[in-house]
Amino acid sequence: MPAKVDTSLPARTTGAAASLADAHAAEHPLKLYGGWFCPFVQRAWIVLREKRVPHQYVEVNPYAKEPEFLALNPRGLVPTLAVPVGNGGAKGGQQRRPLYESAVICEFLDEAYADVETNGPALLPADPYERARCRLWIDHVSNKIIPGFYRFIQHTPGKEYSVEEARENFLGHIKTLVREMMQGGSDGEEEGENGPWFLGSTFSLVDVMLAPWAKRLFLIDYYKPGGLGIPAPGQGGDDERVWTRWRKWFDAVVARESVTETWSDDAQYVQAYKRYAEDTTQSEVAQATRKGERLP
Repeated sequence: MPAKVDTSLPARTTGAAASLADAHAAEHPLKLYGGWFCPFVQRAWIVLREKRVPHQYVEVNPYAKEPEFLALNPRGLVPTLAVPVGNGGAKGGQQRRPLYESAVICEFLDEAYADVETNGPALLPADPYERARCRLWIDHVSNKIIPGFYRFIQHTPGKEYSVEEARENFLGHIKTLVREMMQGGSDGEEEGENGPWFLGSTFSLVDVMLAPWAKRLFLIDYYKPGGLGIPAPGQGGDDERVWTRWRKWFDAVVARESVTETWSDDAQYVQAYKRYAEDTTQSEVAQATRKGERLP
């Protein structure tokens, strides 16, 4: 029997994200098809804000997808970026072609809108080594931390692993990232310690890739016994410096304007993630987590 799909998800953004969506509702050649509930969409939306890119935001109902959207991306997954191509390129072409996969979309936007005066600073370093290092740690975020988040929040009694094991695994992947932050890049260890970002004083795509899940960490405290489990200040033992540096990054990223502007009211996420906490959602991410597969 097919799994029952809960279609009670609220239909649109609220709070700050609603104001931003309304401000970008007018027709525009560059369109972001998204869903307010989706952290992968929030990645792309954050970059659009950071790069000051004019665009149209189109909210997709996951249970009633419009033919126009499905023609662009037959899988029906968000985010999908409809990019104008042809004469005028990404900023003025007439034909629209799709891009999907949030990390691909984010890198495209950073490269296509690269005028510093108009679009602000690049989100990947100019130095080839530092750019490659960022991509290595983007991979760590996408393939270690984020799957660990879903394994943690989808834990239920009777799983083959305990909630304590899920917590230890997730926090271990965060600590690995933070230790790399603390090493610093070409600017040295002092820059890495001072932060607040992965690249010290420079906000980058590494920060963008994890920001949506940083905002969602409160859901683990809300739903899982024992909560997130990050030690309080002064109680980190041998990892005290690591957790101090994490808090510096976390406090900065959840307060960043591009992150708060793309966030709906907390209560909406509590409602949306209840099905994850109960492990009843049939999203592709949840199904891949259950099977131990790579996230889509």
